Amino acid sequence: MIDNTNGDICVCALEGAMDLLGKKWTIFTINAIGNHASVRFKDLYSELRGISPSTLSSILDELESRGLISRKSFPEIPPRVEYKLTDAGMDLREAIIPLLIWASKQDEYAKRADECDPSQYVRVSRTAVR
Repeated sequence: MIDNTNGDICVCALEGAMDLLGKKWTIFTINAIGNHASVRFKDLYSELRGISPSTLSSILDELESRGLISRKSFPEIPPRVEYKLTDAGMDLREAIIPLLIWASKQDEYAKRADECDPSQYVRVSRTAVR
């Protein structure tokens, strides 16, 4: 909440946000989903090199419970599930893109990009796919 009289911001809500965003794969998952209009689990798993299926599943469950992504199941065989960012998820993604870009410039590995393991790269696009 912002105190309009002096511009102070109550950071109480930050605690819950940090609980979510402090998890290693959360920011990358939000970014990856935002790279697509909608995306299936297997495609996210492929894009997020290094994540385990159980970790991805857990993050998707938490993002859905917080209203940041929507999950749509299709009555097909084999079953198909697609994920996409909600409006709140898109707002969050827009906020984290500058953080991802800033971090890539600060990281000591940025100075040695030719030594970076290709599995450590994620695609960052300033434009969310809707």
